[in-house]
Amino acid sequence: MALNPSREAFITCALTGAGDTTGRSDKVPVTPAEIAEAGVEAARAGAAVIHVHVRDPETGQPARDPALYREVVERVRGSGVDVVLNLTAGMGGDLTLGPTDRPLPPSQAGTDMAGAGERLAHVAELLPEICTLDCGTMNFGEGDYIMTNTPAMLADMAKRVQALGVKPEIEVFDTGHLVFAKWLAGQGLIDEPVMVQFCMGVPWGAPDDIGTLMSLVNNLPAGWTFSAFALGHNQLPYAAMAVLAGGNVRVGLEDNIWLDRGVLATNADLVRRAVAVVENMGVRVLGPEAVREKLALRRR
Repeated sequence: MALNPSREAFITCALTGAGDTTGRSDKVPVTPAEIAEAGVEAARAGAAVIHVHVRDPETGQPARDPALYREVVERVRGSGVDVVLNLTAGMGGDLTLGPTDRPLPPSQAGTDMAGAGERLAHVAELLPEICTLDCGTMNFGEGDYIMTNTPAMLADMAKRVQALGVKPEIEVFDTGHLVFAKWLAGQGLIDEPVMVQFCMGVPWGAPDDIGTLMSLVNNLPAGWTFSAFALGHNQLPYAAMAVLAGGNVRVGLEDNIWLDRGVLATNADLVRRAVAVVENMGVRVLGPEAVREKLALRRR
């Protein structure tokens, strides 16, 4: 389990996510204007990449309306601040079953299942440099919610993303997801260089201990690039752990709302703290242009 520390790393900031964080922190951006502003501030703080979800401006609930994405993207692109845009394509694979004695039909409140074209509508319209591809199905947290991504759905989405010239960020929540990502690459559905995000500590996926992380890292094909993050109080320590393992860093309010005990963070706060961690390890923080070159992104 040998470590191979990075000498340079880029930082991704996941701005808002789809979790129930808006009731716990007033710093989580909700409207397109707030999300775009948070992205610009994160870029100014040192994030080379911003990972974007959108929310219903009225309720704060997760959304996938292309018009909301369009407003965020246009505001960021019009800001004059250079940053790589990474739009989620994870929405539309949400299945929440009914009670345990009658699981079907699914709960309408928590179920949102859409076809590949609908899940990628905003990506096809806005052509970000990166979009996510959640590489598997899993029980996600407590209760009856299942993150649903079948092999056929993922292969179809990968093919569509490839045709658009957008780089997929392969999101790996458990060990089998990496196995499937290798299969997609073997089918020619993901172009080199492949980019992987290790999403650690999500119940009931891969735990965020160093042994599990290194098991994943040691099973990466040569030439693949990875980032890693953990949820909650382990997010900022993982900035150091990811770099020590040879990877890149993700922080942001999608995964953690705290800067210190009892101190709520902004996205820019978390990026600044990650920059300090990385630079104090003697590692150079990459900017967006260097990330484009490293990942062979198609600049829009």
